[in-house]
Amino acid sequence: MSGPLDGLVIADFSQLLQGPFATQAMADLGARVIKIEPLGGDWTRSYAMLNAYPGGESISYLAFNRNKESIAIDLKSPEGLELARRIIARADIVVENFRPGVMDRLGIGYEASKVDNPGLVYVASCGFGVDGPYAKRPGQDLLAQSVAGLPNLQGNIDDPPVPVGISIADVSASLHIVYGALAAVVERSRTGLGQRVDVSLLNSIIAVQTQEFVATLASAEPPTRPGDGAGNAFTGAPYGVYPTLDGWIAIAMNPVKLLAEVLDIPELLGEESKNVMTGRERIKGLLDAKTAEWTRDDLLDELLTHDVWCAPVNDFADVPKDPQVVHNGMFRTVQHPLAGEITLVGPPIAFSSQTTDRFDAPPLLGADTRSIAEEFGSLRPDEIESLLTKGVLRG
Repeated sequence: MSGPLDGLVIADFSQLLQGPFATQAMADLGARVIKIEPLGGDWTRSYAMLNAYPGGESISYLAFNRNKESIAIDLKSPEGLELARRIIARADIVVENFRPGVMDRLGIGYEASKVDNPGLVYVASCGFGVDGPYAKRPGQDLLAQSVAGLPNLQGNIDDPPVPVGISIADVSASLHIVYGALAAVVERSRTGLGQRVDVSLLNSIIAVQTQEFVATLASAEPPTRPGDGAGNAFTGAPYGVYPTLDGWIAIAMNPVKLLAEVLDIPELLGEESKNVMTGRERIKGLLDAKTAEWTRDDLLDELLTHDVWCAPVNDFADVPKDPQVVHNGMFRTVQHPLAGEITLVGPPIAFSSQTTDRFDAPPLLGADTRSIAEEFGSLRPDEIESLLTKGVLRG
């Protein structure tokens, strides 16, 4: 057994982030993921975060595609489309994130695919929803964040809207893809039938803001972003980030009175609340002045001695060296045939029964075209070579 999902076969048509991150997570858990790419490859093979291409390989592709096999197919050719149908017919799960209707027009959408594979779990992820006024619009993380209101919760009161600095809509949609797919697999174990599962960036990023929307709707007034770097739109003092002599620390929900005692701030000794909304900028300023007198580590030691909820604010260079991160084994190196030794972020969960720890490098484009075409398409070697010559396959 290589993981809890050992034996599941996933036909992965997805590109960019939300689909590939989801299928990578399922591959980490033991599923066999067959990445079906166009002849030019996943979109991220030619787009890289920071425009970084070690050994000519895109950092963005490497980040989300380990533990997979790659077959490159021209889905616009009859032969390529037939091979894709054969892969789907033997898959447990399909994941795709094209605009709504693309897979249907190709003839390999859910309704067509379930005819030959009634147990198929078909997961479709899109930007805004399968129908409705925005269904045909391009769907992308920043756009979904914006429609969902998230940039208006970041930053200070006088700032313009500030998007979250990571692809938070994509990542949250990835997690919804995983749990939606696996929930449908569990139901199939009872009924024998698969189903279609729909996920969107917009719904996912709204769901991430559940507490904030419930609070806003209950109070009938929108949140106000703070000034002077205090907390966030929904949270009062002392929640926030504070300066020290040699760095920054974060302080979460704590009684303001406790911090006043520890840091010797007489003006705040009468404040009992853990979430002071009125006058939070004033409290932030008083705390700033005191924390700035300490070194980061000395202040953390002092606050933790009093059970204050606090932590260092690491920069990206610090995180892989943080002792808890090292202990958790969240960064791992893998040898890639072109990129060389590359460090990837490992899976965030572990299982007591998992007997192996698979961590294979992301595949080269079409690295497994021949073996997949033979196994799933029942094609002879000469037939495969003919399709490679005609440009239907790439490998």
